[in-house]
Amino acid sequence: MYNVNKLIDYHILKSNKAYFNLSQDELINISVAKGEGDLAKNGALSINTGKYTGRSPKDRFIVDEPLVHDYINWNNTNQPTSSYKFERLFDKAINYINDKEIFIFEGYVGSDSNYRMPIRVVNEFAYQNLFAQQMFIKPKEEERGSIKPEFTVIALPNLMSNPKVDGTNSEAFVIISFEKKIVLIGGTKYSGEIKKSIFTIMNYLLPFKDVLPMHCSANVGENNDVALFFGLSGTGKTTLSADENRRLIGDDEHGWTDNGIFNFEGGCYAKCINLSHKKEPQIFNAIKRGAILENVVIDKDTKEPDYDNDKYTENTRAAFPVEHIEEAILEGEGGIPNTIIFLTADATGVLPPISKLTKEQAMYHFMSGYTSKLAGTERGIVEPKATFSSCFGEPFMLLKPQVYAKILGEKIEKYNTNVFLVNTGWTGGSYGEGNRMKLEYTRAMVKAALIGELDNIKYIKDPIFNLSIPTECKNVPKDILDPSSTWGNTEEYFQKARELAKAFIQNFEKFSTVSDDIRNVNPKIFSKAI
Repeated sequence: MYNVNKLIDYHILKSNKAYFNLSQDELINISVAKGEGDLAKNGALSINTGKYTGRSPKDRFIVDEPLVHDYINWNNTNQPTSSYKFERLFDKAINYINDKEIFIFEGYVGSDSNYRMPIRVVNEFAYQNLFAQQMFIKPKEEERGSIKPEFTVIALPNLMSNPKVDGTNSEAFVIISFEKKIVLIGGTKYSGEIKKSIFTIMNYLLPFKDVLPMHCSANVGENNDVALFFGLSGTGKTTLSADENRRLIGDDEHGWTDNGIFNFEGGCYAKCINLSHKKEPQIFNAIKRGAILENVVIDKDTKEPDYDNDKYTENTRAAFPVEHIEEAILEGEGGIPNTIIFLTADATGVLPPISKLTKEQAMYHFMSGYTSKLAGTERGIVEPKATFSSCFGEPFMLLKPQVYAKILGEKIEKYNTNVFLVNTGWTGGSYGEGNRMKLEYTRAMVKAALIGELDNIKYIKDPIFNLSIPTECKNVPKDILDPSSTWGNTEEYFQKARELAKAFIQNFEKFSTVSDDIRNVNPKIFSKAI
């Protein structure tokens, strides 16, 4: 058995064609010169990722090694592969890059120095190395050259696997080895695989240090009140946390310690379909020189981005460093969260636009992670599809959901944190009949929750989901707060609500070890409309 890390050092670090921690401008110029992309009018580097315009979860594998075998929650998402197959692909990768020009970023994941992890990212494309530089935390000048990476990501989009020979499901692959401390990525140009693989590793490691890793965005108000926003891609995490009246800590990945929260990243990876300055000024203004646009249609003559055009995908993306967000918390740290927002894009149109949760309800909905996957976020998703994604990020959570939920419940109780469930999906009917919740209303409800306007008002109970629904909220029409009143046919509403309730109950059956106080949160199904 060879030493993988020494082999990496020999073939990569000793190469005359390896470029370390190049500047932003150097990477942009190289990328354009090589024909990887072009510059948009706003200065961003525009890239098309080809076939893969979203993550490919069926192509992600974890090497089944003694170090992790008893801890991984093996399932259709956390698919095992053997050390033999990993080493076969690793050899293939090393031979592939042996004579190629490569770009290397060395930095950190995790802004808290007590928990940060040194990493190395190796790329064959200059634009993906710029992506790594913008997404992760750049080393200080005095740290350059002295970083000893704990994990190395090798991303080679033009290296295709042979499923029959390599044991993969397609030509694309993302394989994580905890014993070798290597991530191999091939066959896909979608840059999100790079950041999400590192996120997955942090999610596995941190609970062993009594830290809760979270797929959430975070911001802080003028009174140093910290808010967390949980939700899958497309539910509004980035949009709602980018608030002109609050300072952004991070838009996607955080850890919660006894001292507060910290951002895993040094950048943002915002979905930008239908982006406008009016609706999302902070994100719009952040897309400039140094940012990367993925799969956004660019006018051939004017070079203007057309954010409304979904020619390539609805999962258009903008990657940029957090300092592009005005007044963002560049240190990436905040205090103990005062408020947690769970975001769901409910395609059935039956969940309230906002409801307040007890600790037990919070743990239940955290473990359930209900939402509707939106078009383009993953390959094959062309319209909203109802799904349950534990911890609002199941593809990135390697341990059992109960592990993460237990830590969350303990922190909610210890710090008396308020939790709200917010539906950014449909109202007045299901997808295709109702309408998407207006962003201005969602912003008003979230603001009310964060500044305490929903603390001392009257609530009513949803008869099926037992959710506490506020009867009023400033700048929000009262008639949309109770979803049953927005449907033209009440009987149809309750029929659809019972269908969703059954799905919740069936999904929760897989959590056989939870306590009764959590299981009793299950919705109540009635035989006929109320």
